[in-house]
Amino acid sequence: MEQSKRMKIAYLVNQYPKVSHSFIRREILALERQGFDVLRIAIRGWDGELVDADDLRERERTRYVLQDGMASLLVAAARMFIAAPGRFLEALVLALKMGWRADRPWPFHLIYLAEASRMLPWMARFGVRHLHAHFGTNSAEVALLATALGGPPFSFTVHGPEEFDKPEFLHIREKVRRSVFVAAISSFGRSQLMRWIDYADWPKVQVVHCALEPEFHAGAAVPIPSAPRIVCVGRLCEQKGQLLLIEALALLQKKGRVLDLVLAGDGEMRAELESLIGQHRLQDRVRITGWISSDQVRTEILAARALVLPSFAEGLPVVIMEALALRRPVLTTYVAGIPELVLPGADGNGWLFPAGDVDALAAALEDFLATPLATLAAMGEAGHQRVLERHAVDVEAAKLARLFQASAAAEPAPSSVTLEKIR
Repeated sequence: MEQSKRMKIAYLVNQYPKVSHSFIRREILALERQGFDVLRIAIRGWDGELVDADDLRERERTRYVLQDGMASLLVAAARMFIAAPGRFLEALVLALKMGWRADRPWPFHLIYLAEASRMLPWMARFGVRHLHAHFGTNSAEVALLATALGGPPFSFTVHGPEEFDKPEFLHIREKVRRSVFVAAISSFGRSQLMRWIDYADWPKVQVVHCALEPEFHAGAAVPIPSAPRIVCVGRLCEQKGQLLLIEALALLQKKGRVLDLVLAGDGEMRAELESLIGQHRLQDRVRITGWISSDQVRTEILAARALVLPSFAEGLPVVIMEALALRRPVLTTYVAGIPELVLPGADGNGWLFPAGDVDALAAALEDFLATPLATLAAMGEAGHQRVLERHAVDVEAAKLARLFQASAAAEPAPSSVTLEKIR
């Protein structure tokens, strides 16, 4: 786009930046390279713990809805009511409707309305033509209410698994119906949305993968290390299955099979994991890093022979893309969108096993240990090529760019009279 024709969009995220949300940062930066001006808005995150320099820079560029407290929300809602009472009352009715049989009681939905009122002047001053939210939870509802108040048309990206666990309580059907389009990060995610929305809205659901920038995997291939080490990257929580992984290592230890594990991350289950590690006397074999930066994640992946991710529920984990891009095979569960990327077998790039099955996980690890380094290297190369084909950030951002441009072409600009009153 020419500088004079740069389209202005806004991105809304519940918490941004965040250690586990680097894919959103990559997407925003890729869109800016393609000629968009992006206003970053987050509900919270101004005081979150960050270790990545890129995240710290992003925080300086982000507006935070709750940073000035609840009083600022009340003032924003009052100003919105005075500026456009009719629209405000319509949006109020919609907020109450979204609170009926919802995952959160109706007072939260009134807060979402106030949050939408708070960010509307920011978008008006920036000249936003389209609003995009990540995740189909509260951020998508705030975007929906901002549009109802007279803001720009909105869209949102669905990741899973939360949206698929409780679609009725999140009112996914209503959110999709009122959106311009919805991005699903995998074909599996698209199929799950299609289960819960109207047939007429099926064409709105487009697959746009999370992606990696070339710099992440640029440079010469790093050989598979000889040390029998694997790495598991992710929040230490029930859904990621790290407890099962410790049990599988204990089974291997009883067979005399040596395997070192790095748990890269932190989370609410750290104490429970440390207790289980001690119970099985695996302290010398398992290391927990705590929160680490993207560069440190890259280093840990390259220092391992493979990535293991025994998740019970997922969307399509970015860390699997990262490991494959770095030419490391992956051992993971065949849930959600994972089998779209990880292909087992002699010509594949990893191992797939049933979620929740400790014996199957242990068997996959044993097979992995018996695999020659040359074969692991070939699997890693196959994974690298597959990621380049399916998860290049500029290719995926171009898909979003076309959708944003189509939205702007089809929808009139937000009401200048209403927005002028609340600037």
